[in-house]
Amino acid sequence: MDIIKVLQEELQIGYKQAEAAVSLIDEGNTIPFIARYRKEATGSLNDEVLRNLDERLKYLRNLEEKKEQVISSIREQEKLTPELEKQILEAMTMVAVEDLYRPYRPKRRTRAMIAKEKGLETLADLIWLQQIKEPVEGLARAYVSEEKQVASEAEAVAGARDILAERISDQADYRSYIRKITMDRGMIASSAKDGEIQSVYEMYYQYEELIKRCAGHRILALNRGEKEKVLTVKIQAPEEDIIRYLEKQVITRNNPFTVPILQETIRDSYDRLIGPAIEREVRSALTENAEAGAIKVFGKNLQQLLMQPPIAGQVVLGWDPAFRTGCKLAVVDPTGKVLDTAVIYPTAPQNKVEESKRTLKQMIKKYHISLISVGNGTASRESERIIVELLKEIPEHVQYVIVNEAGASVYSASKLATEEFPEFDVGQRSAASIARRLQDPLAELVKIDPKSIGVGQYQHDMNQKNLSEALQGVVEDCVNRVGVDLNTASASLLEYIAGITKTIAKNIVAYREENGAFTDRKQLLKVAKLGPKAFEQCAGFMRITGGKNPLDTTSVHPESYHAAQALLVRLGYRPEDITGGGLRDLGRKISDYKKLAEELEIGELTLRDIVKEFEKPARDPREEMPRPVLRTDVLEMKDLTPGMILKGTVRNVIDFGAFVDIGVHQDGLVHISQMTDRYIKHPMEAVSVGDIVEVKVLSVDMAKKRIALTMKL
Repeated sequence: MDIIKVLQEELQIGYKQAEAAVSLIDEGNTIPFIARYRKEATGSLNDEVLRNLDERLKYLRNLEEKKEQVISSIREQEKLTPELEKQILEAMTMVAVEDLYRPYRPKRRTRAMIAKEKGLETLADLIWLQQIKEPVEGLARAYVSEEKQVASEAEAVAGARDILAERISDQADYRSYIRKITMDRGMIASSAKDGEIQSVYEMYYQYEELIKRCAGHRILALNRGEKEKVLTVKIQAPEEDIIRYLEKQVITRNNPFTVPILQETIRDSYDRLIGPAIEREVRSALTENAEAGAIKVFGKNLQQLLMQPPIAGQVVLGWDPAFRTGCKLAVVDPTGKVLDTAVIYPTAPQNKVEESKRTLKQMIKKYHISLISVGNGTASRESERIIVELLKEIPEHVQYVIVNEAGASVYSASKLATEEFPEFDVGQRSAASIARRLQDPLAELVKIDPKSIGVGQYQHDMNQKNLSEALQGVVEDCVNRVGVDLNTASASLLEYIAGITKTIAKNIVAYREENGAFTDRKQLLKVAKLGPKAFEQCAGFMRITGGKNPLDTTSVHPESYHAAQALLVRLGYRPEDITGGGLRDLGRKISDYKKLAEELEIGELTLRDIVKEFEKPARDPREEMPRPVLRTDVLEMKDLTPGMILKGTVRNVIDFGAFVDIGVHQDGLVHISQMTDRYIKHPMEAVSVGDIVEVKVLSVDMAKKRIALTMKL
């Protein structure tokens, strides 16, 4: 198999692009590095395409390895024919290879094996050839043997049928056809296991749908319902069509002595061997596809959350709401340093509202707090009402934001949080995290396992290894796209930079603490375990503010410094002009990029990237994202009426819609059908996590705490 050609066709990219990407990956380069600094080689393939390519490359190489193992195993059995070897080598999936290997795979002791041990394979072959001219029972008489434990003609025929049933089951072509027709024309059906009790699975109590039309989120819901023993789930294959197909393949002669036996054998082979196996395979394939879709949605949501713009230069009060244990507060300065902490009890059962307000007023005045970041967990709306009352009573201009606190409790109880805040308790750490995730979402959220951030669906039901790998890739891409300040970044942030491991990240922080701030990117080579290859991968994503070389403040890679400096000289600039903001019109001075790139001995794409960086040095890509909605007033669910138009923040996007925070206790659902006037396959075509959207209230169900919204205004 030409793996490069397969990748080219699957990803719809050029052959040379695929070849270059594979070569760079094999050399040990990271995806962010290849995407950013090897554009000439790959023709500007982005990180998403490169990750897909890397994933498929691993699959295809594993497939080739599997083929070699299978061919070797069949050869050892002396059963490999040139035709079979060709079929295995041309197979494009693991399933196809497994189908071809099935007749030769070492099996546990089956009914067919036992029949063969009793010497009944010759009788089975006679029936299979369909040329006999007398009743099978007459032929079977010769196989009755006390020694071989064949007691009667009927037992001999039954044994022969077992051998043929397995033979039919092992035919790769048959299985391939049956799998395809089941996927194309089969149904997935479910029913309540123990009577129709009220539960979240009610819509699946009497449910059936064509397999090929069943959406991924419904597959995952059915799986969970089955796992929780609420639902019974079945695949209903087009059995009669499958039986007719098998009869057509197997019964080649209209022999009255063999037709009835073969018909019976075919039915037994399907019911006992093929059907259950295909059902398992179909369920497995459906789950795999549903999980892949859910992981993709989770990844996109996580990316949007991580790329939300930071709110810089403000003193923020982090508020971790609670009832019985009190609301934990943490005042955080613009650099993320915790200035003060407190616990107040404005909510039930204590209801110390006035006392809490006094504490808050003192803190706001003392620390010049301008923003309150409130976690959206238990008691958040009760806290919000008190904040709104407070804001009306004070002269200072203070606003508040409800932030997604998912994972804050996981972080606050972690080893990392203990190291960061040894003097604080879990609640105070959580409040500090809630404040910081408003100041710089990316820097704070990288401290939390991405799975705990909760912007997906059914994340606990899916393959955790696949989910973790995909989400780690998303975090890595986001961190490298933004870049980090080498002198302020935490080890948690640094470990996501291309080429940097957890150990090296800790070594960078240790070096910084021992030797003071980095003044030059080359100093990274003095960090323990950070060699030339790691330096090549990471250097361009590390920024140094106020260092010796102004180029270190940019995303220009050290390998291109000579060209960047030559470019500045040629156009009459000095390196100091980079940080002075004097290069905004640099691009206009270049009439021929191709010619200039040749003269500077770099690629044209690299030159364009350098110019772009010089025009806006260390530009934060998050600035282009929508900013959070800052509030000073509050709504309750009972205040909502159909037709009301509100502004809200998209909190989560799932397969059938998006949940939007409109400032009441419950997020509202915009169903996919209510997003746009045009047809869309997935909500992500219309919205992303963090988007600020205008919505209209369609209906409010107080009993079920459901709000239906529309974006069709």
